[in-house]
Amino acid sequence: MTLSFSGMVRRRDSYRLLAAIAIATVLALGAVDVAAKQGGVASAEPATAGTSQVGGIVSTFTSFVVPRGVGALAISLQQLIASSGASAGVTVVELGGTDPVVWSVNAEQVFTAASTYKLAALMLEAENIAAGKVDPNGYVCYQEDDYESGWFDDYEAGACFTRNELAIRAGTYSDNTAGHMLVRDVGGAEALNGWAASVGATSSDFFIGNTTTAADLAFLWAAEAGGDLGGAAAQAWLYPLLTNTRTESGVPAGVSGATVVHKTGTIDLVENDAALVTSSPSGPYVVVVMTDGLGGADGWQLIAGISAVVWQFEVSR
Repeated sequence: MTLSFSGMVRRRDSYRLLAAIAIATVLALGAVDVAAKQGGVASAEPATAGTSQVGGIVSTFTSFVVPRGVGALAISLQQLIASSGASAGVTVVELGGTDPVVWSVNAEQVFTAASTYKLAALMLEAENIAAGKVDPNGYVCYQEDDYESGWFDDYEAGACFTRNELAIRAGTYSDNTAGHMLVRDVGGAEALNGWAASVGATSSDFFIGNTTTAADLAFLWAAEAGGDLGGAAAQAWLYPLLTNTRTESGVPAGVSGATVVHKTGTIDLVENDAALVTSSPSGPYVVVVMTDGLGGADGWQLIAGISAVVWQFEVSR
């Protein structure tokens, strides 16, 4: 069974209102909503109340029976987040297997996007290439306003790079100047955000304000993996750019033997990873983890830990 992403987009607002399949977990850090959907139809059983303890923090929660015990998994992840001291948002979209679900913790919480804006830019560029609108070997020339320090220092007046070259720099290396040049090439921030919103990423302000949510990045990945953003031709161009990148300490570190196509973002105390795990025993899935408050090795350890919990859940389906 393949999850219908287009239906999920059309009814996104209604999912936020499905309290009948929500788990409200009240921690000292605040309330968290966890939502799940199965086969496009919401279902629930009567609620039960209980308590949970994380270190010295006691949580009270009202739980609803949700498909395949997703609620217990989400509570486990919230405990992991709480014990880290960070703010985090997680969204998982199962793309295959029996009874795929969509579930999340803090999916709509807004985080600094950092370099995950490059994922949106690369996806739009891939779609344009697949549609024949632009040539991947065509040139984009550097302008002074494009510059931001990063991996490469060969940007100077008159320097031109193919879209392929810029994509490798922005995707595999997360070079900032290359990312800026790609945004300009796809029409600028306004065009990029308009396109992203049309796909379903309606809470993001990529590049300028540069904020997004776990849900928005998951919507982009689910649309890409479903072939809605240029199909196989776009995927063939995009996926190699985002595989075996220079930053593999997040989602890839939590899975075993699966290829992970992903884009990270890091700035100050922010670490993010938006990933497509291309295979598990029950098929591919999207997992997006946004974090703020740790940074560096601690931030990546939290993302890898969340990824590992999700991976084990997927393996056990």
